[in-house]
Amino acid sequence: MKTNKDEKVKVRHLPEHGPLDENGREVLLSLENVDITFGKGDKAVRAVKNATFDIYKGETFSLVGESGSGKTTIGRAVIRVNPCANGRILYKGVPISGKIPKSLDREVIRNIQMIFQDPAASLNERATVDYIISEGLYNFKLFKSEADRVAKVENMIEEVGLLREHLTRYPHEFSGGQRQRIGVARAMVMEPELVVADEPISALDVSIRAQVLNLLKKFQQERQTTYLFIAHDLSIVRFISDRIGVIYKGDIVEVADAEELFDYPLHPYTRSLISAIPIPDPELEKRKKLFAYDPSVHDYSECEPSLQDIGHGHYVFGSDSEIAEYKRIRESGTPLKSITILTDEEMEAEAQAHKGEETDETSILDTPIHDTGNILYTIGSFIPVVGTIAGFIAGAIFKKHNYIRNYKACKRGAIAGLCTFGAIIGLFGLALLSSLL
Repeated sequence: MKTNKDEKVKVRHLPEHGPLDENGREVLLSLENVDITFGKGDKAVRAVKNATFDIYKGETFSLVGESGSGKTTIGRAVIRVNPCANGRILYKGVPISGKIPKSLDREVIRNIQMIFQDPAASLNERATVDYIISEGLYNFKLFKSEADRVAKVENMIEEVGLLREHLTRYPHEFSGGQRQRIGVARAMVMEPELVVADEPISALDVSIRAQVLNLLKKFQQERQTTYLFIAHDLSIVRFISDRIGVIYKGDIVEVADAEELFDYPLHPYTRSLISAIPIPDPELEKRKKLFAYDPSVHDYSECEPSLQDIGHGHYVFGSDSEIAEYKRIRESGTPLKSITILTDEEMEAEAQAHKGEETDETSILDTPIHDTGNILYTIGSFIPVVGTIAGFIAGAIFKKHNYIRNYKACKRGAIAGLCTFGAIIGLFGLALLSSLL
């Protein structure tokens, strides 16, 4: 008798629509207890642990966290670059992680595209813009004729805000923002249903970031494109995301609607990310008190933590006792305050509290910046008579002003020079004495 697993392996084509959740929303992508591990044996690193979340068709799901938290690792697993050590990834209800039929693999590549972080490194410098954008069309034969291909590429280059004459140029002839537009055009010409945008604006100027974000939103409105948007800046994802997932050291610690997450950041790590968002007013930014996340506040010795639903479409990672407290806070209906602005009195109290912890100014000069112990000091001090005397004098001065490495270099050269000069004088004396006798 064939198992369900065997039946799923035989799926060779994606269905037209994905499954619906209890609210009638189409689930385009699902991660179920996904583990991603690098290395083997004792050197194995578990980069992602039990990642579980859904992405609905037509929405922007943002994955945020600090560098090294596992955001890009998940994105690369979705496009089948990083294999899953455990769990599975489903696209439209069909498992796409692990070994799948070639026909299904081609459909996944066709339907899931990626926009990369570095617009320079992700483009082939030896290829023209026309070929870069057309490469996917060639691979999947998504055009009826050469005229149809040219029309699709020209329409796409204009949609991303570039000109048709740019098609004959090479990537190095463009600015960073223009290169990223080419990357967007390369992905969108395939007409994908899901786009994994891996920090697509972090390498761009602030003024260009808004243009690229508006471009992505335009495609979403026109084509119902779904985005997995990977970023580390919550101030950006708040205004472009439908839902946000927060990841910390491989664990998904919180998932909620964008405004829900900012009104009720229940996990301490989420609060620390929100408190780090810069305030445009310099005076308020100076008075802002950061909320620092301390992982030691969690006690998981008796109860293993897990990602649990606390209602309102809000999921939080924690032990049973923490989840109960999170539910109580959420049901109280009082939004949480993550950013605290200190008053004059509080600023003075903070200054007094840290006064005793301030570093002694003299300790900054314990190792002066030019105290390198350069070999030239040793060579100069080695020169007989003049250099040796100068080396002892310079060494004394360096020692007085705490330039210890320079002092030792002069000392070594002067002593070596003195010994060498003494040896030469001694040999000369012996030679003279032997000639007289």
